[in-house]
Amino acid sequence: MHERRYNREIERLRAPQRLALLEVERVVDLCLEGIQTMTVLDVGTGSGIFAEAFSKRGIEITGIDPNPEMLKAAQEFVPTGTFLRGTVEEIPSKDKSFDLVFLGHVLHESDDLIKALSESKRVAKRQIAILEWPYKQEESGPPLEHRLTTEEILIVAKQVGFSSVETIQLQHMVFFRFTV
Repeated sequence: MHERRYNREIERLRAPQRLALLEVERVVDLCLEGIQTMTVLDVGTGSGIFAEAFSKRGIEITGIDPNPEMLKAAQEFVPTGTFLRGTVEEIPSKDKSFDLVFLGHVLHESDDLIKALSESKRVAKRQIAILEWPYKQEESGPPLEHRLTTEEILIVAKQVGFSSVETIQLQHMVFFRFTV
């Protein structure tokens, strides 16, 4: 289960060149655009890169990750956050617990895309935002066979029944915004 999970050390996750590829501030802006957001669930929080960015904007952050070492690191970077062990397929939260559910480089690691998006939709009040690697071979990120096409993600989003689906091509990533 989850054999494609990213297991490199925290320093590499937070390397300046990787952070530049992620466009963290732009992604957070896109996540918050057009909705009032007081609570965010950062699924697959890793070392808390996005949790930290949301927290700096005064938003209550909860992060989940299956890796206890990552949760410990995230807690150190975001002392005011709540960090729990969990996966995108089994989110340990009640229905409609968060204004926004954010999946940063998580969907391509999921064992079950429908369950992952269904669980994300279940705990979201307003919106789900997804950041993924583009479907092309690159030096950075996972190998091509672990990546998802935009079409695959949109097909599953339609099956799960989101009221609206938006795709935004960033400089190095693909951003999706789904309304519950």
